Amino acid sequence: MQYQYKREPLASDDANKLVNACNTLKEKLIIFTLLDTGMRVSELESLNKKDIQWQERTFYIYGKKSKRRILPMTERVYIAMQSWFTIQDKIGMCKRTIQFIVKRIAKRAGIIKPVSCHILRHTFAVSCIKKGIPTRALQNFLGHDHLATTEIYLNLTNEDVIRIFREKFI
Repeated sequence: MQYQYKREPLASDDANKLVNACNTLKEKLIIFTLLDTGMRVSELESLNKKDIQWQERTFYIYGKKSKRRILPMTERVYIAMQSWFTIQDKIGMCKRTIQFIVKRIAKRAGIIKPVSCHILRHTFAVSCIKKGIPTRALQNFLGHDHLATTEIYLNLTNEDVIRIFREKFI
C-alpha cells in the first residue's frame, strides 16, 4: 500500500496569527491572497494588473494547462491588490521569494507546524467547506478537473465535523 501525504490545514488560530504577523503591504498581499483565494503560488507569481476585474472584484487566473478560471476577492485582498497595483503592473516576485516570505511570516507568528503556500491553499479549501461552500464550487475555485482531486483537500477534524452537524441539524 502506498502512503499518501496528508496535508494539514492551519487551524483558525494559526491562520489568524499568520495574518496578524504581516508587517508590510507585500506580506499582506501574499498571505491574504493565498489564504482567501486558494490560488497556487505559481498563479500568484504570474498575476498581472490586466488579470484583475476591479469593478467585479475578481481575478482571471490562468492555471495548470493554461486553463482560465475566475476567482472572487475578499475585501482585504481587494484593498491589498489595489494598493499594490497602484505602484506595480505585476506581482514582481518569483515563486521562491513568495515561499520564503510565507515561511518567514509563519516563524515570526510563532507557528510551530510547517507552513507553506500549499498549506495556505489547503487552509482555504477547508475554510470554504466550513462556510458551507459546495464542493463543486470549491473544485472551480481550485481549478481541478476532477472532484476526486478536490476531495484530497477536505480532511476536516472530528471537531469540525461535529460542529458542522450541530449547525445544520440541531
